[in-house]
Amino acid sequence: MASSSLAFPSLQTQFQSLKKPSSPKPSTRRFSVRPIRSSISEKPSVPGPPSTVSPSEPTKLPIRKIPGDYGLPLIGPFKDRMDYFYNQGRDEYFKSKIKKYRSTVFRANMPPGPFIAPNPHVVVLLDGKSFPVLFDVTKVEKKDLFTGTFMPSTELTGGYRVLSYLDPSEPKHAKLKQLMFYLLKSRRDHVIPEFNASYTELFMSLEKNLALGGKASFGEANDQAAFNFLARSWFGTDPAETTLGLDGPGLVAKWVLFNLGPVLKLGLPKYLEDLTVHSFRLPPSLIKKSYQRLYDFFYASSGFLLDEAENLGISREEACHNLLFTTCFNSFGGMRILFPNMMKWLGRAGTKLQSRLAEEIRSVVRSNDGSITMRGMEEMPLMKSVVYEALRIEPPVSLQFGRAKRDLIIESHDAAFEVKQGEMLFGFQPFATKDPKIFTQAEEFVADRFIGEGEKMLEHVLWSNGPETEKPTLENKQCAGKDFVVLVSRLFVVELFLRYDSFEIEVGTSPLGAAVTVTSLKRASF
Repeated sequence: MASSSLAFPSLQTQFQSLKKPSSPKPSTRRFSVRPIRSSISEKPSVPGPPSTVSPSEPTKLPIRKIPGDYGLPLIGPFKDRMDYFYNQGRDEYFKSKIKKYRSTVFRANMPPGPFIAPNPHVVVLLDGKSFPVLFDVTKVEKKDLFTGTFMPSTELTGGYRVLSYLDPSEPKHAKLKQLMFYLLKSRRDHVIPEFNASYTELFMSLEKNLALGGKASFGEANDQAAFNFLARSWFGTDPAETTLGLDGPGLVAKWVLFNLGPVLKLGLPKYLEDLTVHSFRLPPSLIKKSYQRLYDFFYASSGFLLDEAENLGISREEACHNLLFTTCFNSFGGMRILFPNMMKWLGRAGTKLQSRLAEEIRSVVRSNDGSITMRGMEEMPLMKSVVYEALRIEPPVSLQFGRAKRDLIIESHDAAFEVKQGEMLFGFQPFATKDPKIFTQAEEFVADRFIGEGEKMLEHVLWSNGPETEKPTLENKQCAGKDFVVLVSRLFVVELFLRYDSFEIEVGTSPLGAAVTVTSLKRASF
């Protein structure tokens, strides 16, 4: 956690500020890095409703002392970091501690630790009953916890703490989230046609590369398609027709590395990687020019949104940095993780499931005069279930953090635990959404899990920073684009099986999500 007590890199470097653009051409405006002062968050003017997923107090379960410890200073965090990244790997690291302590709630250190995060101590929550307390903003604070026990320098976001790092008690949280709601509502009619256009380009690229070399990287094609789709559908701008060209995905990837490098395994030699990106921050100045190109593109493309931001009391500059972050980090970042993961699970499921999806999807689309519609997709129960199952088994955002606002009782399935005010809580979501005490065949991809009576289990699908059965509001931290992500995931599956009867893949690993290579695409035959 990066709290007000942590020492951040100096924010005194200023980017030269130029005049605002007066034409639709990319802006030459430079953003200024603004000093951030430590302060106590203001109380919300209207308290949010209590979450429906938090355990009740007092508890009827036996109170147990939270097992585990943090080890010696420096040594304990370093050992846990090496186990987490290298000696065991993330999943085995957590499994071994569950076995050791006979508990899904325990104390441990979370990376990056020294020398980036002075306090890596967390209370770990690894079951579907304890995990949801992390969504209850009446019990936990979310200020500066988006990336966990450290916060990237605000020099990476123009000197602003963007929406993802704000607690709902902070006045700007509601204003900025309202801006995101406005974006989604005002551009909703462009989503389906622009998705079709962008992903038609993706499938054509895959087919071309398959014909040339016998295989095609899905990730590279998906990155370009996702960025183009978001720019076209949300901002009405085709990046290829601007000075940004096709460089957007690469620029975003470099910028994300500077934000998340301390908690990623990049594949470098173990000690080289650990003693560099896991121990020291990469200087934001190295990414300054790349970020400026992205900022110029979004400033030039977001006029109607920046006007609305001013109506909400947000400066055009701050709004632009937030729109960039929401588009590139949250949305594009989510699509470049989620879509390859869906390809992985659908590819591994084999031709039987792929044929069922093709039959269902094509039947509904034909009955709607060949059009893909929101109503039509609601008539595809298997397709909908497959999307929810992909979000359950491998949520695109796996780490969740919160700081206890007061002394709490947190329940697992077997015991209750006392947490003190100010303690950091951490949950690894894949363990919560694969909890065998909640889901049968929890570790398996079950395509029809959420059909019929199975829909009742959607309250345990938590990828959006809240249950799938709840809605994002100005007062909570649930993803503003929750319904948008579900929509584009459905569109992806629909577009895929309108074109192909089946496909085959090879799967590798990458720092974020699966590395999928397509080895076969069988064109639609019926």
